Amino acid sequence: LDFLKVSVFFMASGSLISCACRSQTPEAALRIAQSYADLEWMPRAQHIRHGKDKKGVTVHTPDTTLKEYGDDRGWWKPGVPALGMAYKWGGFDTPETFLYGLEKGKKAGDIANSYKIYHDDAAVSEGSVGVDCSGFVSRCWGLCKPVSTRDLPSISYPVSWEELKMGDILIKLGHVVIFIAQKDNVIVGYESGAFPTWRVRRFAMTVRYM
Repeated sequence: LDFLKVSVFFMASGSLISCACRSQTPEAALRIAQSYADLEWMPRAQHIRHGKDKKGVTVHTPDTTLKEYGDDRGWWKPGVPALGMAYKWGGFDTPETFLYGLEKGKKAGDIANSYKIYHDDAAVSEGSVGVDCSGFVSRCWGLCKPVSTRDLPSISYPVSWEELKMGDILIKLGHVVIFIAQKDNVIVGYESGAFPTWRVRRFAMTVRYM
């Protein structure tokens, strides 16, 4: 099987030998993406954290009380079934490890903010589960480790808007999404992102936004 066509960035098979767990088709990548967006789970109060974890890393889970900390994009609520994996800064979970982590009392997600950006890898909490945008793309592509938005271009090469195909990616500063289709000025795809909520979702956005 061929490696995924990516783009703005086409995944070059030769450069991925040391990084890829397996060859991946676009169809398989989108099935993985859908499994993240369709993940059903039951939040509990024990999955909330607004403060420091055991190692002193500040965590803010994207539950509905997040608005009390200046961000109105929190969405899950204890006792109410949730749909879609929670966003976590530096997260690289699978649906299985996410659910297992919740069973063990880990926190559901950890949003991105200026604190996270400034501290980068040092701001990743081991006490939370979830996935960020590049971790999500890395999982969908079958990579053995997360590849950041700044490093994804190094295992890819640009293509034009006209050449975009299902399973390609679009990168803008600090964010990456998986492309499904385009109609006129609207793109449909998957992302682990901030708007309108901190979770994995299927989205529609304008070409201009990207």
